[in-house]
Amino acid sequence: MTISRRDLVKMGIAAGTAISIPSVLRAQTAPTAARTVRMVMHADLISFDPILSTATIIGHHGLAIYDMLFALDSKLMPQPQMVGKWGVSDDKRTYTFELRDGLGWHDGTPVTAADCVASIRRWGQATPGGKLIIERARDISAQDDKTFVISLKEPTGLLLEILAGAATPVLYIMREKDASLAATEQVTANIGSGPFKFNEALAKPGASFTYDRNEKYVPRQGPADGFAGGKVVNVDRVIWDNIADQQTAFSALQSGEVDFVELPAPDLYPAIKSDPNLELQVLNKAGDVYFMRMNCLQKPFDNVKARQAMLHLIDQEAVMRTAMPQEYIRPITSFFGNQTPYTNDENTGWYKKGGDPERAKHLLNESGYAGETVVILQHTSWAAANIMEQFLADTLRKIGVNIELVPADRAAFRERLSSRSWSIFMTSESDYERGTPVSNPTLSTNGEEGFPGWPKSEEYETLRARWADVETLEERQALAREMQRIQWDIVGTVLLGSVVSPIARRKTLTGLIETPSLIPMWHMQKVPA
Repeated sequence: MTISRRDLVKMGIAAGTAISIPSVLRAQTAPTAARTVRMVMHADLISFDPILSTATIIGHHGLAIYDMLFALDSKLMPQPQMVGKWGVSDDKRTYTFELRDGLGWHDGTPVTAADCVASIRRWGQATPGGKLIIERARDISAQDDKTFVISLKEPTGLLLEILAGAATPVLYIMREKDASLAATEQVTANIGSGPFKFNEALAKPGASFTYDRNEKYVPRQGPADGFAGGKVVNVDRVIWDNIADQQTAFSALQSGEVDFVELPAPDLYPAIKSDPNLELQVLNKAGDVYFMRMNCLQKPFDNVKARQAMLHLIDQEAVMRTAMPQEYIRPITSFFGNQTPYTNDENTGWYKKGGDPERAKHLLNESGYAGETVVILQHTSWAAANIMEQFLADTLRKIGVNIELVPADRAAFRERLSSRSWSIFMTSESDYERGTPVSNPTLSTNGEEGFPGWPKSEEYETLRARWADVETLEERQALAREMQRIQWDIVGTVLLGSVVSPIARRKTLTGLIETPSLIPMWHMQKVPA
């Protein structure tokens, strides 16, 4: 279990906006080639298996080198990708899929239906949506080299949406021999069938990773449309440069040594806007949702009153302003995000602009809080969260909570999280993911089997289980209202706010696709200055 749906987004606040710091890249790399794009991503790529982790950076990696059976278009509707033809039986229990022509692995072997079956089964061990399919499947098997079936015990109306989901771990199709590993075992090969090849020879862990255009990739016909459509690659090479220091990354962007920075420091936005060669662009229009999880297995948050106190305490705008400019933040009251089809206002009377510390203090007293130490895990490798965590600690101290901040880098954070010796941690995920309760583990309340924090509600889980059974949007919206009513009573999650985070790019880099979570590298191109 990883600690973040957004890979603990490193939003890093810079210590200033000076633009004259020399770049470390100048002495280390050759000038950027006309058809090479250099990108600074939000985190270093420290592992490669996209099924083993929910980390967004690994999701980006997977999107480049693997392909998908179905993919979401710009309207978040599933469209065939590797699948050429498909059909469903009259009783809606048997789906037959035929792969399109031209699919091949980077090692030169053809993609087969057996690869798809093994990939579905492995993914089905790792995600709530995949587990649902496995539980309901009577049979998942290859019929011949290009055809496979998913036979279900009962109709599941959301099958294609689940297969096409963009919430990590995504159903990327792997070779059968890789997908035959358990979902808890690391796949070390980086051989996919997608539009980019991973260049093992140029891999420099901790420094850079290189992706080359897959010259043998056959795109679907039609234009690129969200994650779907034709994945036409317009550059020869993409290099991910690992530059942890935001000021250095900005200097490299200014000088043209890199073309793209995924999460520039907010303090640098004015300097980026004022540079005629640079541009801020929002790719994820709905933004990201920041939230905190409380350990429901230990005091004081094993008591629902203590958790409700946190819900009333938080001043969302004050929390988010510690890390982001006002124009990029907004409050959020729906458990299902700000801009999903399931956003609603059920049971949101707890929200009060500025928070309600008196109500929070009253609820905390009702919980029987007796001065137990509340341990807040403090990110040392995610500057924005670090600032928010300090602000949260001060806010809690003001209502009489005994606080201990425990600094932890990414590895220590994961270890501490799995040990359960903590009280509060912060994380984030895309607004889109808040609308996927079947696939997203942060939206579950299945106790110790679930996402860290481990809230438990059988009533909520019963409703969540019905999500895949109902046939219409209106029925799912009605379920969402009931589920939200329960969530704001049990308080497994406390929302901290929503933020829209722009990327920074040189104006010579065009064609970036706007998507709700992961970043496609196809379609983009470099134009003359």
